[in-house]
Amino acid sequence: MEPSAEGPPSMPAPPRALGLVRGRTAVVTAAAGTGIGGAAARRLLEEGARVLISDRHERRLDRVHAELAAEFGDGAVAAQRCDVTAEDEVTALFAAARERFGRVDIAVNNAGLGGTAPLSEMTDDQWSRVLDVTLTGTMRCTRAALRAMAGHGGAIVNNASVAAWRAQHGQAHYAAAKAGVMALTRCAAVEAAPHGIRVNAVAPSLADHPHLAAVTSPELLAELARREAFGRSAHPWEVANVIVFLASDYSSYMTGEAVSVSSQRA
Repeated sequence: MEPSAEGPPSMPAPPRALGLVRGRTAVVTAAAGTGIGGAAARRLLEEGARVLISDRHERRLDRVHAELAAEFGDGAVAAQRCDVTAEDEVTALFAAARERFGRVDIAVNNAGLGGTAPLSEMTDDQWSRVLDVTLTGTMRCTRAALRAMAGHGGAIVNNASVAAWRAQHGQAHYAAAKAGVMALTRCAAVEAAPHGIRVNAVAPSLADHPHLAAVTSPELLAELARREAFGRSAHPWEVANVIVFLASDYSSYMTGEAVSVSSQRA
């Protein structure tokens, strides 16, 4: 098949809501930005869930909470500051969800931290910071979610990355952390299955949002987009759609999986 002379396909329109998680309660970390966490919170709300959003940036969290409450109603959305590197804040986050909504059915563990440094020049602090937020933070939230869902089941969706599968210059800490998230997801899934809890992960490649554009050169973004099968980056809601699928009953027999939201596994 010959490629289109008109260039890469245009981005599709967002799908209409189907009530895929109606009546359920979700916790979403790092949800106060314009990236995947914020998109996941919005899509879960659109699909009928009640959502507790969290972020370590309190002012931004308050703003996003106000926007979502105005659109979906005060009863559908709540906010709680949380730094996933602090165990007491993670514990408080899930306690707040149970106090506000009665239970936790879905956890989207989206918080992560990147950075670029050649391994030969990387400091222990650079390595430890990325691992603490991205891997250990995901572990803390997964652990808290398992405890909160005990007795009634639920679905946990972790945010991994295709960086866990492919080598990238200057990304040893980030790739190792995301590979760890995948391994954590598989092991947690085996332990959680007898309790009716599913644990899966999404592995995005390039999701376009203002924060990414602020820390990445236009040349690199354009090169990464050219490497994608569709010749463009994903919109955060396209990744969020997969998160909603993994949180819903449409994926009832899936657990321990890392779903690539990209053509770029290697």
